[in-house]
Amino acid sequence: MWNHREPGPGTRPATTVAVMHSHSSTRPRRLRALAAVALAAAALLSACSSSGSSSTTTATVVGSPGLPAFYGVPDPLPKGKPGQLIASEPVEVAGLNGTMSRVMYHSTAVDGRDIPVTGLIAIPRGTAPAGGWPVITWAHGTTGMADACAPSLDAAGTVQLANGLLDAGYLVVATDYEGLGTPGLHPYIVGESQAHGVLDIVRTAQSFLGANASTRYVVWGHSQGGHAAMFAGHIAGSYAPELKLVATVAGAPPSQLLLINAALQTSPYKHYIAMVAAAMNAAYGDDKADLSLVLQPEGIEFIGKVDSLCSGDLSKAAAGLDFTKLQKADPAKVPSWNQLLRDNDPGTFTTPLPDPLLIIHGGNDEQIPVASSALLFDQLCTIGQVEQRWVFAGQSHAGVITPSFPSMMTWIGDRFAGAPMPDPLQPPGAVVQSCGKS
Repeated sequence: MWNHREPGPGTRPATTVAVMHSHSSTRPRRLRALAAVALAAAALLSACSSSGSSSTTTATVVGSPGLPAFYGVPDPLPKGKPGQLIASEPVEVAGLNGTMSRVMYHSTAVDGRDIPVTGLIAIPRGTAPAGGWPVITWAHGTTGMADACAPSLDAAGTVQLANGLLDAGYLVVATDYEGLGTPGLHPYIVGESQAHGVLDIVRTAQSFLGANASTRYVVWGHSQGGHAAMFAGHIAGSYAPELKLVATVAGAPPSQLLLINAALQTSPYKHYIAMVAAAMNAAYGDDKADLSLVLQPEGIEFIGKVDSLCSGDLSKAAAGLDFTKLQKADPAKVPSWNQLLRDNDPGTFTTPLPDPLLIIHGGNDEQIPVASSALLFDQLCTIGQVEQRWVFAGQSHAGVITPSFPSMMTWIGDRFAGAPMPDPLQPPGAVVQSCGKS
């Protein structure tokens, strides 16, 4: 449920990023460009890795064996505020219409520790507008939990998409999240951890040499990234008050987490159970996330694979396993685990995101049931969320990207322009729901 469609063996991870586009631009050339960007986004959203970087240079400091030297973390980690740059390196990407850099920056773990996180910053060519380039911070979907699954390892895979965004005049930042490419296990579907990475890289861009970044930004993510985007929007005002969040876009965001275990046990995505169990334990420890309460010894043994296999290969490793026998109990029925699932479910928010929210979902999503975002929309409406939900009939999990992309860009442009909600836009092929006014 928490992933994008997966490719065949050997595919490397791809970073996907998004950007604002002007409401007034309706010329055929721009529409063709948007279509190309949407297709690239869909292609990249479908990517998952079973291998790391092809570089033979290994880290000389604390890091994962086999990764490029850049991913080695200074030991001890120098002190720094969230978003402060630790290291950067230019990324030479053939055909890129701008500049791209790989960055390592300070962020915050769930327990408050100062941690390093990596990602990418892409800067348009030319002169920034007054106030700086508007920023889109992309929250990527599931690639896996091993260091080799870090999307920034494959900067070259972003060219088609990045060019469409850079040519439109937007600065793009894309976090890897905590634990992907850096020490520690990635806290998969741990909302606060993901949100910190998404927000702190916007901070990084503020002082990054040559970036000329605006403080105004939009968060966009899909699948796991939709979940991360919602948590980023939820905590943005308190965690990064110096920045100005304009809107949040969440594609197929996971929610209703208490109901998901039974559906996953016999699905092609049952390996997500292992990923979530391992991630919760890594983030919260044995006191709050005791694996022995929910998994048999054989299940605990299997989750050891999450730190070495990316999602596609982990799915293959789980294919012949019976997860109904590997589990000791449904986590939703174990009090400590029940609380963790509630804490990481955007459907349990008690206060609305401070700025408009757009939820996008494919009507035939094979991974995240469309009913889950219907419940989420209703739950958020009851707490006063200003939001809209677009459901595209017949579209799959990743397939919804292409038909929704042009209208989504218009919607984002309207938010940057300060247009009121609900937006009157009617995306072709979509059923639109609206809640609240701004």
